[in-house]
Amino acid sequence: MLGENIRRCRKLRGISQVELANILGVSKQSICNWENNNIMPSIDMLVRVAKVFSVRTDYLLDLEPKDILDVSALSSEEVTHLRLLIEDLRKAKKK
Repeated sequence: MLGENIRRCRKLRGISQVELANILGVSKQSICNWENNNIMPSIDMLVRVAKVFSVRTDYLLDLEPKDILDVSALSSEEVTHLRLLIEDLRKAKKK
């Protein structure tokens, strides 16, 4: 499941295994191994992967629903605005 979720997030963002490897500072082979469930990333790396894709580790580990937004056509600035909006909505919901 983890490998499939990493692959899904990567493809939704429109980045290659090489690009993800460069972002995370690992080899392309590491990404390939994760996506094929040959090895698991460390806990620290799992957190970094989640941050890159703006998802929770629970999502990557298949512990929460698959509601994911495709933001691949948006700029980094637009994605940041969406994150802030989501945070505001969560805060308002808690009140």
